[in-house]
Amino acid sequence: MRVAFLTHEPFYPPSGGGSAEAIYLIEELVRRRHEVHLFCPDFPDRTEVAERFGIQIHPFTGWKMGRYARLRNLKYLLYPTALGRLVRTVLRERSARGLGGFDVLLAQHTISAVAAGRLRRELHLPTVLNFLDYLTGFMETWPSWVMPGPVVRALTRFELSLPRRYEVDGVMTVSTPLADRFIATGYPGSRVRPIQYGYDAAKFAPLPPELWPGMDRPPVVVMHGSFDQHHLGAIASDALRSVFSVRPEVTFRFVGRETPSLKQFAAKLRTACPGIRLELTGFVPYTEVARRVADADLGLVPYEESNGTHCAFVAKAVEYLGCGLPVISTPLENLRRYFADEPAIRFSGFDGASFAAGILGWLDVPPPVRRVTAAKAAVRVSGSLDWRKVTANAVDFVEAVVSPKSGSA
Repeated sequence: MRVAFLTHEPFYPPSGGGSAEAIYLIEELVRRRHEVHLFCPDFPDRTEVAERFGIQIHPFTGWKMGRYARLRNLKYLLYPTALGRLVRTVLRERSARGLGGFDVLLAQHTISAVAAGRLRRELHLPTVLNFLDYLTGFMETWPSWVMPGPVVRALTRFELSLPRRYEVDGVMTVSTPLADRFIATGYPGSRVRPIQYGYDAAKFAPLPPELWPGMDRPPVVVMHGSFDQHHLGAIASDALRSVFSVRPEVTFRFVGRETPSLKQFAAKLRTACPGIRLELTGFVPYTEVARRVADADLGLVPYEESNGTHCAFVAKAVEYLGCGLPVISTPLENLRRYFADEPAIRFSGFDGASFAAGILGWLDVPPPVRRVTAAKAAVRVSGSLDWRKVTANAVDFVEAVVSPKSGSA
C-alpha cells in the first residue's frame, strides 16, 4: 500500500521522546514493502536520508519547525492547514504524471491528526491517527497566566473529539488510559489499538557488570528528555532540595538541551541549595543519550499530575529500565498499570517529600543489588517494548484498517 505519513516533527535525526518512533515505524512499513511518502518539516541531508530509508520525502518549507523553534506554539496552530495544502499539491502532481494516489493517511501526533482528519473529509481515504501522547492534557499544569483553565479544557475536549469529529477509521494510542478516554467520547473501541511506546534495545542496554560504577563513587541520579515546562515542577524542585539536605554528595544529572525551563529550575536550586551538584549536559544526540544514562544509579520521572502525564507512556522510564537503572516515578496512571509487577520501578505520591523518600530509598539499596534488580527488568522490557515489537503491532493494525477498503485518492 502507498502510505502518506504525516508528522509535525523533522524526521531525522530524532530529537528524543515521541519523535523517535517515526523512524522505527517507517522502517517496519518499508520492511513490509509498503511505499512510504513522508510529509514533514524540512531537515538537513533530506535526500540522503530518503535514500537510506527507502522512502519519498515531501518537505514542508514554509517556516522552520521543531521542538525548539521560536514561536513554536503559534506555528503548531498554523501547521495543519499548511500540511494539508502540501498533501493536496503532491496528489495533484502525481495525478498529472499518471501516478497513483495514497491508500492510507497515517498521522503521527495530534497536530498532524488535525490535518489528516480534514483530508479524510475531502479524499475519503482510510485514515489512522497515532496519538503518542495526550498533548493538550499536559497544559493542565501550566501557569494560568500562560494557559487559562477554560482554554485548556476547551483544547483537551477538542483533542479527544478528533477521531469522532473526522470519523477516522482507526486510532492508535501510546497507552491504555488514553485509549479509554477516546472510547469514553463514543468512538468505537473496536477501532482503537493501544500500542504503548517502545525503545531501541540495542542502543539503551545495561552496562556489563565489569563496568558498573564502584561503591566508592558518590551516587548519580539522572533525568533526560526535552525539559519542557511540564517536566520540572514543584515535585522535582522540592524533592531535590530534600535529598540534598540529607545526601549532599548526590549528583543530579540532566541530559538534554538547556531549555529556559531547565535553566530556571537549576538557577533556583543553586540559590536555595549552595553547593548542590547539578550536571547539565546540554544537547546530546538521541543516539548518544544512553551513554549518559547507563552509568548513573537511578532514573527520575518527577512529573506533576495531569491528564497528559497520566496518559503518557513516559519514554524515559522505559529507557532507564532498558539501561539497567531502577526508577522512581510519580504515580502516573499508565506507568502504574503497565509496571504494576515490576520491582525495578517504584512510585511516590504527587509531592516532593515522598518523591525524595523514594530517591533516598533506592540509594539506600546496595549498588550491586540495585543493578541486578534493574538488569532483570532490562531483559523484560526488551522482550516486550523493543521497537520491532511495538511497530509490528502498529503496522498490523494499519494493514487491518486498510485491507477491507479499496481504491486510492
